[in-house]
Amino acid sequence: MSKFIIPPKEDKMVTMTIRIDKELQKSYDELAKETNRSRNELIGMALQYALENIERNDKQ
Repeated sequence: MSKFIIPPKEDKMVTMTIRIDKELQKSYDELAKETNRSRNELIGMALQYALENIERNDKQ
């Protein structure tokens, strides 16, 4: 009989603390309730979208 092998878990998540406006938090709480997703998941998705779609203006 072959062995049951459990590979090491890949932990790609980090904990990060940010400060946001209370109204923004309320909006995310409402969206989380409406979509059945966690606020954390939605904020992560929004941050990923922002990084993928940002336009930089490096001229000063």
